[in-house]
Amino acid sequence: MKLKLARKTLKSKPKLIEIDKIEAKLDTQSIYYFDIENSHKELKELIEYFEEREYSVYMREVKYGLSENEYIYEVHIVQ
Repeated sequence: MKLKLARKTLKSKPKLIEIDKIEAKLDTQSIYYFDIENSHKELKELIEYFEEREYSVYMREVKYGLSENEYIYEVHIVQ
């Protein structure tokens, strides 16, 4: 499964990352920011994937502007 990481700037395109690469980096990085273009279903699948492997996962929306569609997803994955 591929997910889109949060954009660095408003005009840039989001970068893709595979779930296997996220799992490989969990020793050094446990917080990830995902773009609004990811569907809620994809993020639920991400949470279920890591919960099946006995990780604790916390997800929330982080607003960065006043408009309703100006937010990203913040996901914490810890063991």
